[in-house]
Amino acid sequence: MGILAECPICKTRQSVKNKVCKCGEELDKAKGSKRVVYWVSYRLPNGTQKQERMGVSIDDARAADGKKKAQKKEGKLFDIRDDARMTFKEFSKWYLNLANVRKRKACWRVEISLNHFNSIYGDLIVSKIKKEDYEAYQEKRKSVGRADHTIDQEIGAVKTMIKEGFDNDMVSGETLMVCKRVKNLLKRNSNARKRILYPDDFNKLCEKASLHVKNAVSIAYYSGMRRGEILQLTWNMVDMKKREISIPAEITKDNESRIVPMLKQLYETMKGIPKAIHDNHVILYRGKPLKALGKALQRACDKTEIPYGRKTENGFTFHDLRHTFNTNMRKAGVDESVIMEITGHSTREMFDRYNTIDEEDTRNAVDKLEVFFLNVTLNVTQASKNQT
Repeated sequence: MGILAECPICKTRQSVKNKVCKCGEELDKAKGSKRVVYWVSYRLPNGTQKQERMGVSIDDARAADGKKKAQKKEGKLFDIRDDARMTFKEFSKWYLNLANVRKRKACWRVEISLNHFNSIYGDLIVSKIKKEDYEAYQEKRKSVGRADHTIDQEIGAVKTMIKEGFDNDMVSGETLMVCKRVKNLLKRNSNARKRILYPDDFNKLCEKASLHVKNAVSIAYYSGMRRGEILQLTWNMVDMKKREISIPAEITKDNESRIVPMLKQLYETMKGIPKAIHDNHVILYRGKPLKALGKALQRACDKTEIPYGRKTENGFTFHDLRHTFNTNMRKAGVDESVIMEITGHSTREMFDRYNTIDEEDTRNAVDKLEVFFLNVTLNVTQASKNQT
């Protein structure tokens, strides 16, 4: 067993230790520019030599090589994998029945994405689906008016499923690499929203909004909590003495519990919300918990002439309050890792989507640069005086 490096010129597969190919190509330079393709070579129990293409990542190749060695040691190294026999539709059925998939809050969305892919390639054997098939799918979905973000979500669901299959020894490394080479239509974070709610608009909105909308907006503005977390928030999750809100895993998007400390403004907001005797939810309307806020929030925005809705230019949505909280915390000088802990962002990429750089930030940056140049000029002038 071992890893082989394929020369980009003559296509010879050779030891990864080779610095120069027999054709004269400098392999070290080719590796640095991602032109070398790596293969994992192994022998099946029946003596057959096999090689699997792993792409241009040496880390992926090392991971696959380690996995092959572990499989051989455990007696689990076989020739025919499930992806060589199962159709994509059959594979999807297996995936959607996994316990860790079914428990996801967005499982319904994953199923819809896979169903769209199944409508075109469901009858194909998984290992027979090529990169051009994925790209043809992207073009077909675009031709019927689907947004790039939607198409990327659908392909992303397929990639996640293929990765799960690889981790469960059902899909070969080559099938995984074919899927991973499919590029997203959108660049990373290119569709991230930039809308935040400034203090003046926040105050105006709270003045005109219905009481239940005002309370929900204030909690989001001062805590960064998601709409679903706020609407499902109950008083037993709120500790007024410790001034913190304990959000249980079952109502969070990522299924991880977290604690949100109350700043003074959030504490005053919570203190002003009356507790109902018949229902433990924090946000109630006419004595009943809410499932949505959209229409009531839109009415409040209309009264204050704040543009509302994703499809409206500079339109505001409830979720933008999460962007606002992240941005305000960052401007206040709070460490980004602490902000991520409070808001429940598990990755830096997602945090960056919710952190907005606005005109005030760029103005402050220029002001700081002006001070820098002023100090440089003063230092140079002082040095000249000292020399004379």
